[in-house]
Amino acid sequence: MSRLPPAIVSQLDWLRSRQQPMVDLVLELCNLNSGTLNVPGLARVRDVLCREFSALGGELQCVEVPPLEKINDAGIAEQAALGQAIVITKRPELRPRLLLCIHMDTVYDLDHPFQQCRFLDPSRLNGPGVADAKGGLVVMLNALLAFEQSPLARNVGWQVIINPDEELGSPGSGELLHTAAKSADWGLLFEPTLPDGTLVSWRKGSGNFTFVVRGKAVHAGRDFAAGRNAVVAMSRLMTEIHALNTDPEITYNVGRVSGGGALNIVPDLAIGRVNVRVRTVAQQQQVEREFQRLVAAANAADGIQVELSGSFTSPPKVLDQKTERLQKLIESCGAELQIPIRWQGSGGASDGNKFAAAGLPNVDSLGPMGGEIHSAREYLLVDSLVPRTQLVTAVLGKLAAGLAQ
Repeated sequence: MSRLPPAIVSQLDWLRSRQQPMVDLVLELCNLNSGTLNVPGLARVRDVLCREFSALGGELQCVEVPPLEKINDAGIAEQAALGQAIVITKRPELRPRLLLCIHMDTVYDLDHPFQQCRFLDPSRLNGPGVADAKGGLVVMLNALLAFEQSPLARNVGWQVIINPDEELGSPGSGELLHTAAKSADWGLLFEPTLPDGTLVSWRKGSGNFTFVVRGKAVHAGRDFAAGRNAVVAMSRLMTEIHALNTDPEITYNVGRVSGGGALNIVPDLAIGRVNVRVRTVAQQQQVEREFQRLVAAANAADGIQVELSGSFTSPPKVLDQKTERLQKLIESCGAELQIPIRWQGSGGASDGNKFAAAGLPNVDSLGPMGGEIHSAREYLLVDSLVPRTQLVTAVLGKLAAGLAQ
């Protein structure tokens, strides 16, 4: 690969002065709760991001996304409002066109005890979303700020999407992401690296499924034999699903089961929720067939009715030649910046899965280093903010110089 374009090198030097502003913005964002269903909290984070990203000079829009549709614990379909997405577009008429994306929501609800940031030591910041993915937001912003100061920026168009619902699988923003990916040439996403700085190559696909089992309620003492116990039927079904875990590439996680009420009533309703991870599209299709088979078998029982909803919201992300070319370009940038680049597959899904399914080559772990995400131990290695931002700025420079062709 060619060396870094001289027009981008001075911007890498400028980024060395950005450590403290970057840390300050991470603190501001992470001390605002933005659990996926906390719409007022997401609006506050959105306002901060609009303030910061407006410095890039693109066309900035706040876009409504469709509500979340889900099955509640009464077995009834309902909707829940989601936050707005932020879309920023600059020089859309130019090619290549880059799509940069990361989410503003976190897994920590408003009533979660983990709400504030604190330094564990001078190099480690503990807080909700510091790595996943508000640290990634800050890396993306500062890389674009640096890139836009370079004359190379005039060679490319770009679009930024900051979505509010990735932690649920982007159910509302999925169509927005798909449409944007179809019109782009390269995708860069800012999930955190793995804890040691390794970047993610392939990712498993992820699907969420809900099983609603209905039986017949009767008095447990007077008329027990006439009842049809939905909780027992659900227990049998969930046990059969768990028993499908025979291939390490396919995982079935029975995540939640609810049902029943008063102990003197044979329960007539139970809800089971399952997450599935797969490595390939063929495995995805296998899972779908297995679920249809199990539902049909359960429905054959006298007095039991099973309904299945859900889907693979994130198809498997497999590598193709263009994605491998982008990885090589990132490796060359890392070599010049003395940042070791390693790759590893992951069972976790991201919006990069959706981009890949739309045909967009992408790398989706260009955020900072950190770890123990989705727990109250989540941390960010603050000294990784500047180097990872320099890496992304170098990647932008090489893409603008046409060095990935």
